[in-house]
Amino acid sequence: MKKNSNLKLQKSKAHSYRFTVGRVLQVAVALVFLVFTARFLYIGISKTVNGQNLSQRTKQLYKRNEVIKASRGTIYDCNGLAIAEDSHLYTVYAILDKSSINYKNKPEYVVNKSETAEKLAKVLPLSADKIYQYLNPKHKVFQVQFGTGGSGLTLKQKKQIEAMKLPGIKFVATSSRLYPNGNFASHIVGLAQPEYNKKTNSEMLIGTMGLEAYFNDTLTGKDGYRISTVDASENQSPNQNQVYKPAENGNNLYLTLNSQLQSYLEARLTEVQKAYDPTSITAVVEDMKTGKILAASQRPTFNPQTKKGLTKSYRNILVQDTYEPGSVFKVLSFAAAVNSGNYNPNEYYRSGSVSIGGSTIHDWLTSGWGTIPFSQAFERSSNTGFVKLEQKMGSKTWAKYLKRFHIGEKTGITLPGEQPGFISFKTPVDQAVTAFGQGVNVNVMQMMQAYSSLGNNGQMVKPQLVDKVTDFNGKTIKGYQIKKVGTPIYSAKTKRVVLANMRKVLNKQSGTGSAYKMGNADIGVKTGTAQIANPKGGGYLKGDSNYIFSVVGVYPTKNPRYCIYLTIKQPHLAGTTAEKILASIFKPMMSRIITMAKSNNSHCP
Repeated sequence: MKKNSNLKLQKSKAHSYRFTVGRVLQVAVALVFLVFTARFLYIGISKTVNGQNLSQRTKQLYKRNEVIKASRGTIYDCNGLAIAEDSHLYTVYAILDKSSINYKNKPEYVVNKSETAEKLAKVLPLSADKIYQYLNPKHKVFQVQFGTGGSGLTLKQKKQIEAMKLPGIKFVATSSRLYPNGNFASHIVGLAQPEYNKKTNSEMLIGTMGLEAYFNDTLTGKDGYRISTVDASENQSPNQNQVYKPAENGNNLYLTLNSQLQSYLEARLTEVQKAYDPTSITAVVEDMKTGKILAASQRPTFNPQTKKGLTKSYRNILVQDTYEPGSVFKVLSFAAAVNSGNYNPNEYYRSGSVSIGGSTIHDWLTSGWGTIPFSQAFERSSNTGFVKLEQKMGSKTWAKYLKRFHIGEKTGITLPGEQPGFISFKTPVDQAVTAFGQGVNVNVMQMMQAYSSLGNNGQMVKPQLVDKVTDFNGKTIKGYQIKKVGTPIYSAKTKRVVLANMRKVLNKQSGTGSAYKMGNADIGVKTGTAQIANPKGGGYLKGDSNYIFSVVGVYPTKNPRYCIYLTIKQPHLAGTTAEKILASIFKPMMSRIITMAKSNNSHCP
């Protein structure tokens, strides 16, 4: 009996405990319910959570912000042919994660790796085995790319791959610049490459060299945007206002370059580069009347489309490198001597060598030509004759002319990194050797600016590469006019004397320019052979090829308009002469110019 009584007591206690726990749980659930109810009521009334306005947050979630990319301006030649324009390239990638399923419950990942590799190999410059390796990485990843072989794809390649309908194969577009002509005034036109912009969280094209860099702000447009309301399926909601700001595309550049002349020049330079492997070549064709550069290039060069050669030829040696020009500088010193009244063609001097301050200066023909008149100094390119002309002028007069020619000053041409050069002019020897282009460092465009004086009765004009700037629709914003540099350096009479002597260089038996003669064409030239300073110090380099050989030519000499200036540094002569090498560029180019001039198609509209 007692045993039964104890059992009933235990059951009663257990029931009481369960009842108490149940009550506690009921109260707890009720409290939680009340808390959540209060919270929801608060949210419903205040429409805020953690200080954030839900109405605004909802609007943000259902608003689509779309960036409208602006196009970079196009660079054209003088006839409106595109030299650099916007384009897009694509990078292909493969999704490997098997959780990638689209809304139709179809796979968005690579299903058959072998088949995918075989098909991609038909378009990409990669073998099927290599692609298969990419599709089977050692570690688990969401997606893979295919290295350089899967990047830089054209629209045509993208469409070819898309037509295969391969699951998991996707593309990302990147801004790109199209340079359809390849090696075409590459250092002049320059290069624009995509760079990541943190502000817009996207890539944009930035000019990194040449005109692309100098006019980067002009060519770069301003992105626009569109803000619209969308539903949960990302479809634009009807009857909803949208905020829209159109993109402002970049402005266009029209250059002075003539594509026909430029392409022809590039071909000639490539032939010489392959045959004689010089350290460098420079070539410029200019309309001296206006300062417009019609063609210009250099070797080494690079292909802006493929970037081939870029790492070896990043410098624009037309403006960024300075050099001692040698005897082509005698055009300037001769004009100065004539104009200052210190040139008497009938006066004689002893050629061969001359001593100044303990130093001896020789003619290129060290034995000289005996006692000769000053009328032969220019055609024979006599260093001793020009030393004596400098002495007749005096250092102050010669220095004044150097300043008027703006030697040692930047031309201000629209290219980045121009170097001004310098003049060594402290001692009588320094002053004397500048008369034949030694001890003075110039860049190529400084020489072109100086030579322009021959086409304008002693008045220099600034070399120009840009003819006009237009907006994206073709409306002219800015036109570049002829810009005179300083005041006339010499008279029309002096010009005629200089040009007569340039004709003698070409036509006289004693002249140094017979290699450039072209029948009866009205051409005048001056040749040059400049020593190269030893980079290790201690004078100049030795050896038959260690020179910068050059020629400047003008047409027609009766009223000069066109100028060609060529330099070639350290060519492998291989049994020929530097004059013949330069003539293989000069004569075809001059012939093309003469033909264009006679057909009234010598310049762009």
